[in-house]
Amino acid sequence: MDRTVQARGMADAVARRSYGKLVAFLAAATRDVAAAEDALSEAFAAALADWPLNGCPANPEAWLLTVARRKGIDGLRRHRGGEAAVAQLQILAGDRHAVSADFDDTAIPDRRLALLFACAHPAIDAGIRAPLMLQVVLGLDAKTIASAFLASPGAMGKRLGRAKRKIRQAGIPFAIPSRDELTGRLEGVLEAIYAAFSEGWSDPGGTDVIRRDLTTEALFLARLVADLLPQEPEAMGLLAGMLYAEARRLARRTAGGDYVPLAAQDVSLWDTAMIAEAEALLLRASTLGRLGRYQLEAALQSAHVERRRSGRTDWTAEVQLYDALLALTGSPVVALNRALAIAEVSGPQVAMGIIDALTVDGRLLDYQPYWAARAALLTRLRAYADARHAYDNAIGLERDPAVRRFLQARQAALRS
Repeated sequence: MDRTVQARGMADAVARRSYGKLVAFLAAATRDVAAAEDALSEAFAAALADWPLNGCPANPEAWLLTVARRKGIDGLRRHRGGEAAVAQLQILAGDRHAVSADFDDTAIPDRRLALLFACAHPAIDAGIRAPLMLQVVLGLDAKTIASAFLASPGAMGKRLGRAKRKIRQAGIPFAIPSRDELTGRLEGVLEAIYAAFSEGWSDPGGTDVIRRDLTTEALFLARLVADLLPQEPEAMGLLAGMLYAEARRLARRTAGGDYVPLAAQDVSLWDTAMIAEAEALLLRASTLGRLGRYQLEAALQSAHVERRRSGRTDWTAEVQLYDALLALTGSPVVALNRALAIAEVSGPQVAMGIIDALTVDGRLLDYQPYWAARAALLTRLRAYADARHAYDNAIGLERDPAVRRFLQARQAALRS
């Protein structure tokens, strides 16, 4: 294999599996997330120059940390002065023995969970905590994060920059907070993990480098939180909901890679062990007497799984769950999914009225599932011209080639 290709492959693999771990390690001492990201970025650039010439190191994570720490020291010397810079230089220089190139990467302390809770500190605006975690712990770019939160990339980038400065200026510690501080931080941590899982879930074939392995990483972090906080029902609810969804992964595509919607999936392909684990988690969470968003999300996933046992979907129960979830969150996405469930109970005309009312929230106009849902309901109402227009928008917004082909086939069927 060409050494340049091999080096790029190695760098890509390390970025996907260890980006957050490396940023968290670098930033833990200095509490400067932006500087850690910059230093790590320079280290990756140095790797792409060095590895094709000298070969990939046995421990690429340790190699990157060594170079990133050196880059961080150089950056401090160039851009900062005074006692604060001297203190940070001493930290970086004194910590240089912490990782040796002879260690394997498991010797690098995994501080991702601490970094997640640092990003959820009360000094940081609640609305930016989850996006901040997605960028600094999971390495997503501002454009991808903006899409997940129905925001513009420019505005999201500015807000992320301000949040990182806040961590440095306020000296926010990278540590798991005490029990009495957890309540105010847990929601943001769970929201970030959920958003990461959702982003990876939209790329089941692993064809998008940015989103590849996100579901695995999100499940890992969800397990960490659930193990850390065994009396927090929402942590268990989140993990349960993710396991229910992941259990259906193999059924979401045919052998040829075509998209299969939930209603048409072969339930025999669903992962029985994952479903059983999810059921146990949801049951245990329900005994703690504190119902929340993620338990309701998991209960909806459990309702989907009921089709595996009974052969049918209880849409009335799903509508009731969506009612509770909408009352709790006020989310336009929940309102959209609720409308689709109502269509199965009360008909497409009623659901279409609900969806029409949702257009006042301009964010949904750039949300692919909104247009796909609209197209499906308009088709059932035989409003074919309007359905074609909705399919055009849905197809234009869809990133997954398999889903795009599915939508195109549905649109083509209108002509016949």
